[in-house]
This record gives sequence, structure tokens and C-alpha cells, in this order.
Amino acid sequence: QVQLVESGGGLVQAGDSLRLSCAASGRTLITSAMGWFRQAPGKEREFVSTISWNGGSTSYAESVKGRFTISRDNAKNSVYLYMNSLKTEDPGVYSCADRRYSVGWGSRLRNDYDYWGQGTQVTVSS
Repeated sequence: QVQLVESGGGLVQAGDSLRLSCAASGRTLITSAMGWFRQAPGKEREFVSTISWNGGSTSYAESVKGRFTISRDNAKNSVYLYMNSLKTEDPGVYSCADRRYSVGWGSRLRNDYDYWGQGTQVTVSS
């Protein structure tokens, strides 16, 4: 069993930046693809970004492409989401997810992930 804990969320102004972190414990993330998803009030959880086991392949939702960057540090058992130029449509609870049984490749589908963190709140004011 792996436990995922997100941090780094907060209240920022539009145009600001945030770095979200996802720290894993219990098991190594080195063979897992990882993903970030977000859920705004009243909406379904949506895909934000995913990264392959070695960081060699990444993918982004169109709405965040060019503004967000996903990365990972397997030595620290952590994944990060750098969010630049935040917009008022970016708020939500951001959760990281572990796709453990996929031979290391990411996915845009939330049902493809096996473990989830509790999330960290991001709020953007105009």
C-alpha cells in the first residue's frame, strides 16, 4: 500500500505561481506512472497532467499546456506540479495519483490510477 500526501496549495492571485508536491510513503514510486487531477466544486475530477515512471514522457490537459509543468524525483519518492500564470478557472482540489500496474506509462483516465492522495486546495482570486 502506498500513501500519497499533497502539499503546496493555497490562495493566490491570477497570474501567480504555485508548486504542488506529492510525497509517497509505504512503497517506492519508481515503477509507477503518476498523475495530477483536479476537482472544482460541482464538477467532476479532471485530468491535469501525467508523467511516466522515468519522467521521459509527460502529457497535459489543453487548458494547462504551456503553463503547468510536471516533474518527479524518484530518489525523493515525490512528484511535483509547477503551476505558472494561474487563472481564475484553475481552482480546485488538486490530487496526485499513482498508476502502479501499468508498466510505468501514464494515463489521462482517472480510473486507470490505483492510489490517490487526499488533495490540496488551490484558490485563485482575480
